[in-house]
Parts: sequence; C-alpha cells; structure tokens
Amino acid sequence: MRRPVDENVVRAFLRSFGEAAKEESRVYFTGGVSAVLLGWRSTTVDLNILVIPEQDSLFRAIPRLKESLHLNVELASPADFIPELPGWQERSLFIAKERKLSFFHYDFYSQALSKVQRAHSKDVDDVQQMLRRELIEPKRALELFGIIEAELYRFPAIDPPSFKVRVEATFASCKS
Repeated sequence: MRRPVDENVVRAFLRSFGEAAKEESRVYFTGGVSAVLLGWRSTTVDLNILVIPEQDSLFRAIPRLKESLHLNVELASPADFIPELPGWQERSLFIAKERKLSFFHYDFYSQALSKVQRAHSKDVDDVQQMLRRELIEPKRALELFGIIEAELYRFPAIDPPSFKVRVEATFASCKS
C-alpha cells in the first residue's frame, strides 16, 4: 500500500522526473494533484499524468520513482474518459519547470467535465472547488460540453443523456 501523496511528495516527483528527461516535454497533472497543489485537499491517492511528447526515459523512470517516493503514478488524462476539449493545452495552467520538463495543471474544464461524468463524491467536491476558486466558468463549461456532445458516442462507457443531465445540473444553476 502506497502512502497518500502530499505537496512535498508532488514537488519531489517534479524534481526527480525532471532529472530523467532527455528532451523538452510537457507534463500535465490531473485530478488530485491539482487539488493538492492548489490547496483544497491535503493529499491524493496517486499522480495522474500525461506526457507530450512522450519520452522513453521518462517512462523508464516511473517505476523507480514509484518505489523511491512511495507513490502511485497513472498515465491518464480527461481525454481518456471524455472527448478532448478544443484548446485544452492553451488553457492548462503552468506549475513549474524542472530541467527540460514543464509541468501544468491539465485544463480545468476538461478535468471538471470528466469529473462530472464520473460523478464520484470526491469528484463532485473537486468541481465545486474549481467553481468557487473561479478556475472554471459555468457558462464556458456548458459551451465546451456542447462542442463535445456529438462525440460522446466514441466513449461507450458514457451514457450521453445522463451525462448531459449531470452537466446541466452542475453548471446551469450557476451560469455567469
């Protein structure tokens, strides 16, 4: 069993992962890491990352870092669960640069919509925090959902009508 990941462990991962990079890449964090780094949760269970462009040296470093830092690392992003939102890279907030790696929070609209789709209680709380902290605007979240709605058929685990109901219930009542 791995220990919960706090901000110190995340920062140690950034430094160590940066040391493993052979070329410039961007690393996007999603889920609990964003919550921990922005302070609405003290810990998370794992680090969900997306690396662009991918590097063999980074993937080879992950097992070592998992052991030395006692954490779980998952290769996952919102685009694994919902259609990719247009402009997500431009909306991703910078965290830090460690050597050749630039670290970002994966676009909060993408994170929020994928969390609404999953509808776990912790995910619902995260979306509420994103709204409170003005990381997302309800009106824009609804617009972006409208853009991807026609592509939901590509994700068989999603029930489009119930997803739409959850999105509207989450964002329509607080449109800005």
